[in-house]
Amino acid sequence: MFRRKKKDDEPTDTPGTPETTESAQSEASAEPAADASAKPEQATTAAAPAESAAGDGDSKAASSKRRGNRVQKVGTVSSDKMQKTVVVRVDRLVLHRKYRRYVRRTSKFMAHDELGATTGDRVRIVETRPLSANKRWRVVEIVQKAAK
Repeated sequence: MFRRKKKDDEPTDTPGTPETTESAQSEASAEPAADASAKPEQATTAAAPAESAAGDGDSKAASSKRRGNRVQKVGTVSSDKMQKTVVVRVDRLVLHRKYRRYVRRTSKFMAHDELGATTGDRVRIVETRPLSANKRWRVVEIVQKAAK
């Protein structure tokens, strides 16, 4: 929609100044080469403790570092009639394209529950591997217990 303005310090391609761009490129390439000789020493010393920590047999800690951030959602437990499974209702507000008003949309997720959440509790669920045909979420914490 909008075009970005070019920065003043960016070199522009003009036919009369090829030697200035070549000299600027040669200076830029010379600086990283000088820094590159210092960086491998630091990289090898920093990498050695990380490898030894991963090789201690703590495979869960090593694999969790490789994993990206998992999707987390906060919702209300709408059903707890199953064993170790709850149905969590997650509400979100979506801007209506035509009327420009916010509309409430609801999604229901089946989540594995080891914490014992009951109907009405606000819980935080996190994405996980498929645990059953419909269950791909896990309850991480109970944010707020339901009023009795």
